[in-house]
Amino acid sequence: MEDQLDPGRADAYLHRIGAERPASPTAQALRALQYAHLRTVPFENLSVHLDEDVSLDPGALFAKVVDRRRGGFCYELNGAFASLLDALGFEVTLLQARVAREGGGFGIPYDHLALRVRTAEGTDWLADVGFGALSHFPLRFDERGDQTDPGGVFRVEEAAGGDLLLRCDGVPQYLLDLRPRALADFEVGAWYHRTSPASRFTRSLVCSLLTEEGRITLTGRTLKTTLGEGRSEVVLPSDAAVLDAYARHFGIALDRVPPEPASSGD
Repeated sequence: MEDQLDPGRADAYLHRIGAERPASPTAQALRALQYAHLRTVPFENLSVHLDEDVSLDPGALFAKVVDRRRGGFCYELNGAFASLLDALGFEVTLLQARVAREGGGFGIPYDHLALRVRTAEGTDWLADVGFGALSHFPLRFDERGDQTDPGGVFRVEEAAGGDLLLRCDGVPQYLLDLRPRALADFEVGAWYHRTSPASRFTRSLVCSLLTEEGRITLTGRTLKTTLGEGRSEVVLPSDAAVLDAYARHFGIALDRVPPEPASSGD
């Protein structure tokens, strides 16, 4: 990849996610890195609602995720993670995907950025730290049977035109185009999702993080906690409580509450 992280910045990234530098780019190392990333770097679209610039420049991604200790959406999270994996010796290919819609069909081209990662063993894996709730660990790229993960039962299926369809518990997640892409190719998707009234990111406000017991999500002023099969919700009573929740649960320090969109829901 272009603009590879130098060793010092790679170490800073590893410190950000609480991970040790792997001795070699193995499948076991990739598994540990993805899980560590999901546990420490939230999936969030706060920049869209705070009128912050969303840049896919590798330096800007590093500054946001590592220096500012923020999260992001798929282009930012998987873009940053790809640069870390590349610096650690993994062979990384950026792939574009179209996200499945609830009513059927798929979203726009470059709707999502996912990663194909080849490890030292010569095996290929689907790695994704930028989809919100998905698999906790990488999925085998060439496996066409069920792959059981704490996030569900996943299946990678052949689809028309040489694409692959990812399912979770039988439900389509996204349609993956296998042609290699560059990070700059995703600028159009990022622009659409931060500006279009039809984008799920302009219509919702979300910050979500995988926890040891489940997941914690702040949607506007509603804090949702999942613990195993149990789920609780609480509406936060004030701006101060919202800012405290961002800091305490997600490690995000904000000086103002992001305004909620007129029409929320994802």
